[in-house]
Amino acid sequence: MTPTLHSFTPWWSKTSQQKHDFSLVMFTLSAIFVLLCYAWMFLKSKNRSSSPLPPGPMGLPLVGNLLSLDPELHTYFTSLSQTYGPILKLQFGSKVGIIVSSPSLARQVLKDYDVTFANHDVPTTGRIMSYGGCDVLWTPYGSEWRMLRKVCVLKMLGKATLDSVYILRRREVRKTVSYIYSKVGSPVNFREQIFLTVLNVITNMMCGGTVEGDDRASLGAELREVVSKMVEMVGKPNISDFYPGLARFDLQGLAKQMEGLARKLDGIYERMIGQRRKLEEMGCAEKSKDFLGFLLRLVDEQDDKMPFTMNHLKALLTDMAVAGNDTSSNTMEFAMAEIMNTPKVMNQIQQELEAVVGKHNIVEELHIHKLPYLEAVVKETLRLHPPAPLLIPRCPSETCTVGGYTIPKASQVFINVWTIHRDPTKWENPLKFDPERFLNNNNIKWDYSGNDFSYLPFGSGRRICAGILMAEKMVMYSLATLLHAFHWEVPSGEKLDLSDKFGMSLKKKIPLIAIPKPRLSHPALYS
Repeated sequence: MTPTLHSFTPWWSKTSQQKHDFSLVMFTLSAIFVLLCYAWMFLKSKNRSSSPLPPGPMGLPLVGNLLSLDPELHTYFTSLSQTYGPILKLQFGSKVGIIVSSPSLARQVLKDYDVTFANHDVPTTGRIMSYGGCDVLWTPYGSEWRMLRKVCVLKMLGKATLDSVYILRRREVRKTVSYIYSKVGSPVNFREQIFLTVLNVITNMMCGGTVEGDDRASLGAELREVVSKMVEMVGKPNISDFYPGLARFDLQGLAKQMEGLARKLDGIYERMIGQRRKLEEMGCAEKSKDFLGFLLRLVDEQDDKMPFTMNHLKALLTDMAVAGNDTSSNTMEFAMAEIMNTPKVMNQIQQELEAVVGKHNIVEELHIHKLPYLEAVVKETLRLHPPAPLLIPRCPSETCTVGGYTIPKASQVFINVWTIHRDPTKWENPLKFDPERFLNNNNIKWDYSGNDFSYLPFGSGRRICAGILMAEKMVMYSLATLLHAFHWEVPSGEKLDLSDKFGMSLKKKIPLIAIPKPRLSHPALYS
């Protein structure tokens, strides 16, 4: 006798009426949940402060304003500020975003409430690439951060240390000059060449006295590959950053990819450190002048109060390789594009170089402080094309009031330097590339210190960029050398495009292609 099976109807074969009822119930429950969440957030904000939150566009339940975000955040935030004012609010998933777009409000955030806003909002990929946030960029404000800042500003990136590794910078810049000379009259991808130059310079300063010959070339090639991918990945929007509770799911796979790159980078560092230790065993370590040797001495000293660990060492080297390379090379590409777009500016720079250096000599770093017009060109480039147009987002440690509005604890606070640098009430004819404004400044001291909140290319306050001096030396020396050695032209029939693209740092949307022509008196000056 055949057994009788119990009647069973799987969920996928339910009637259409049952499906409809089920969907209606789920929709109702979801709507109630969303309304309860918004009511809770509203009551919480009311209890926090009598001041309202900044104005801003309405968002959708759960996602807020995420779906309306434009990839070009700097210009999108600028358009919103024209509608909602110099301080506005957006809801990024479960995070509140605050955008500040005026010098007076930037002063409140970066100076008046500097300690409250002294932490950066750490992205998931940024934390992974920096050994859990062990670097000067992502470490929370406190004793550990002060130790790292001291290592960077006073020791590793101080004037004396940078001067001691000048020969390493000079060697790589001269190699670039020699290569470009071999391409005279032909189109050169300026972006590619300047990116390689800066990364090779940084690699040399990191380990130039430790790794030699083929090993250095091999390590340099591996480092270029990993750094290029890291720069691209850390600038990508990550759902985990908008919904921290979902971080463990890694929905886009970005964390896994960054972990793979971080392991490769760690392997490169281990090889560098291993070779350095061998030099020490052989008694040759004193011949090595580079950042790696300096940082290893700090690790070996082991300060009991605040030890400098191997993870700190590797994280600081990553800051240099990733952030230092990307911002400097992008600034130089924008500067050269603006110079080529304004022949009068190129002529004036080259006249200044002839007067200071001469056509029978090559540029040295000792010349760059005698080039005020070129310095004004760099400052104007940083005004129109700030490396980080929104700076690194700040994360307030407590709820406070800025401009009469409540800024919630743990929100993302963006300083819209892009808009501030284009404020017509602060800058005459703000969209024009005009280096003269930094020469005829009516006794205003425009510098990179962040004391004037109309000009913040490197930020301001406690978290101002730690690598300003190195960036200034690298950009000025490289540009001076390339403009002294060559005259640059746009290829025939092509148009120079100055549009930009938002990412980890601002970069030119279309790579700069240029034709170099020699200017110096003798071929030997290009070797």
